Amino acid sequence: MTVQLFVPCFVDQLYPNVAFNMARVLEKAGCKVTYNTNQTCCGQPAFNAGFWGEAKDVCSKFLKDFSGSDYIVAPSASCVGFVRNYYAKVFENSADTISHKKVSERIFEFSEFLVKKLNVTDLGASFHGKATYHDSCAALRECGIKQEPRLLLSKVKGLELVEMNDVETCCGFGGTFAVKFEPISIAMGEQKITNAADTGAEYLISTDMSCLMHIDGCNKFKGKGLKLLHLADVLAGER
Repeated sequence: MTVQLFVPCFVDQLYPNVAFNMARVLEKAGCKVTYNTNQTCCGQPAFNAGFWGEAKDVCSKFLKDFSGSDYIVAPSASCVGFVRNYYAKVFENSADTISHKKVSERIFEFSEFLVKKLNVTDLGASFHGKATYHDSCAALRECGIKQEPRLLLSKVKGLELVEMNDVETCCGFGGTFAVKFEPISIAMGEQKITNAADTGAEYLISTDMSCLMHIDGCNKFKGKGLKLLHLADVLAGER
């Protein structure tokens, strides 16, 4: 099976290893991975900031960059959720209505694709340590992803997975929310790392680097000592 990689802006600029690890895991699962170097953004930042006209231009480019019939896989439920749930609004009464529907049906978050489309749960990964998992709002509420990453992690040799309290509560990032409502965002992030640290876990894992970036900032400020990892890093690793 051939898949197209969509690498979100912040992953490309700040956490490129996540994208490389996702590609490695997909290849290990038997996929032929392709990457269109012309790709840019899905349009979510502009849309959420209220610049709908500018967002539509970016979203239109996304449709062109990911034309075809291959599945699109991304290491971000946030971007996937935006394409699936908000492109209908962006392209309302537009000539691109059919195109956006087809793309929305072909795009998947990484763990969701492995479990639901490839029917793969055990990738032969090993990772020794104790970890807890954070449900991003986008994964849980926009994409309906809950068990897929946990199932994949349960097959990782040497990994002990423990659940934290209030695991489904937002970490406080929310994109521009963290900028507009900084005190609230920080308080939510601190509550998240407190709950994670209370499990005794060494690692906190998630599907979304946007959440992990925010949580890690709070983590370092509070000196909790947690190590933050994307799911792809764990599934590609041998520790």
